Amino acid sequence: MGHGGGGAMSAELVEHLFLPAFRDPAAATELGDAAVVALGGARVAFTTDSFVVRPLFFPGGCIGDLAVNGTVNDLAMVGATPCYLATAFILEEGTELAELGRVAETLGTAARVAGVRLVTGDTKVVDAGHGDRVYINTTGLGLVPDGVDIRPGRARPGDVVLVSGEIGAHGIAVLSCREGLEFSTEVRSDTAPLNGLVAAMLDTGADLHTLRDPTRGGLAATLNEIARGARVGIAVTERAVPVAPAVADACSILGLDPFAIANEGRLVAVVPAADADQVLTVMRAHPDGRDATAIGTVTEDNAGMVVARTGLGGTRVIDLPIGSELPRIC
Repeated sequence: MGHGGGGAMSAELVEHLFLPAFRDPAAATELGDAAVVALGGARVAFTTDSFVVRPLFFPGGCIGDLAVNGTVNDLAMVGATPCYLATAFILEEGTELAELGRVAETLGTAARVAGVRLVTGDTKVVDAGHGDRVYINTTGLGLVPDGVDIRPGRARPGDVVLVSGEIGAHGIAVLSCREGLEFSTEVRSDTAPLNGLVAAMLDTGADLHTLRDPTRGGLAATLNEIARGARVGIAVTERAVPVAPAVADACSILGLDPFAIANEGRLVAVVPAADADQVLTVMRAHPDGRDATAIGTVTEDNAGMVVARTGLGGTRVIDLPIGSELPRIC
């Protein structure tokens, strides 16, 4: 299960098993959220993702809207306008059709909200006991405007690191529902399509260097992937990272680090210092970025590492999570 957590074990699986088997040197250079390829004179963003969340329904969403939003966001993180989705359902024998209908309706509604079309798909059924009711795979296509070059390797010393809102809500929402935990305030998933927010950021004319959505492995994994991909250091002010009180309390009770908890409606942006204030203002004016804040900077020191200044004035290294604190959350 650790190999599916989005941390160090996932990275090792890709680096040491999949990439050598595929033997594509270009694939090893930029392992971002989506590939940008030339097709018929257009720059096309191409991505695929699978969703195996348990339970299927959780506070704030379900596997249906999660599948759409996750794929739309992967396209948006390379600056693309999402256009088309394909979806495949792997169903366990015995799954109630009424439950499947709820998932399908939610998925269709999410696609319309995100402004993408569902144009093709597939259905397979596996024997009872050989699945978990519903798994969904989605593949997305989008168009990347000329002049847009957003990828992890473009982060540069002096850049400012922004986050679009409070972190950790999705993972805690799924966990609370799965384990029957109750907190003083209900924690709801942050799942949302971020293509509108990214479009607003691009409209500023700023040269966005890097965008990532901190899903599996949370903010910790995302920042480490950026630092290692660009061979830079990242310095974060821990108190500047927004965490909702209910999420912070839940993490404290359960012994979890909010930095390592999955999100499904947040993004991390690395932008030149000269553009940071303008981009931050536009983000805060958008519903999906109203709590956006600057949390740190890119540095020349500690290349490949993420270091946080704590509230007590000390520092700690934010490591890439080894496996997964919360498996099956997306």
